[in-house]
Amino acid sequence: MIIEFLGTGGATATPIPGATDPTSIKARTIGAPYSRYGPCIYVHGPELMIDTPEEARLAMERAGLARVPHCAYSHWHPDHTFGRRIFEFNRDFGHFPGQNYCTQVYLPDTVANSNDNLGLQNSLNWYARWGWVKVHTLKNDEAFALNGVLIKPIVVTPDLACGFLLTEGHKRALIVPDEVHGWQPPDCVHGVDVAVMPAGIMPTNLFSGTARWDLAHPVFCFEPTFDDVLGMIAQIQPKRVFITHLEANDMPDYDQLRAVAARLTATGKYGELTFAWDTLSVEVG
Repeated sequence: MIIEFLGTGGATATPIPGATDPTSIKARTIGAPYSRYGPCIYVHGPELMIDTPEEARLAMERAGLARVPHCAYSHWHPDHTFGRRIFEFNRDFGHFPGQNYCTQVYLPDTVANSNDNLGLQNSLNWYARWGWVKVHTLKNDEAFALNGVLIKPIVVTPDLACGFLLTEGHKRALIVPDEVHGWQPPDCVHGVDVAVMPAGIMPTNLFSGTARWDLAHPVFCFEPTFDDVLGMIAQIQPKRVFITHLEANDMPDYDQLRAVAARLTATGKYGELTFAWDTLSVEVG
């Protein structure tokens, strides 16, 4: 298995239009690894895309991906789903009747039955009527196999979000794109070879130490801090961990995050820690 980070931004990708902070300027003028598309991962082997942000089409083009054989959704939030129009490219536009392509889409119960999913289910049903996708709704503990890789949904927020545990022989990867507030990692994810975790909110700039958020802000009622995420990583004890879902607002840039990662790795608490960037590919095992 190879995990390719197509997009490592969060609800705010980098740069934000019109932003003039140093991180945004560097992202705008240099591009990747300083710029970040919305949250999206492609796992080579099972040929599985996890989530489709608005920039999914651009991310596919950059990565040289012509098709998405399989797609799974972690939750319905727009930064993870609003690029679902990529499935329209499964239509054979140049011929009639043509040979349409069909992406297999997997929705854990937690995702499929969310109370307010901004039309995700309706969109997928419409694409299914055209034959561009086939939707598989899974029980939250129901694993499915793709090309010899077993994929098991892991609920991280009841009634909202899942991560995925991927197993190929003795190799294991945990991919949790977002929404880990209050999550207690289960025993089955302990000691994975690779863990992908969201950054959460950083009350201070990790590089400069400058305060960014008041901890009394109501956002912390439903979003974890980066320290919360580090506590989860310490519980999981992965060999390597990659932090994604990095928001644009006053974030350290790529170079500064590398320095922070080295500092955190040196503590020995979190395994080998890396802040992921767009275009990064990681072999599991």
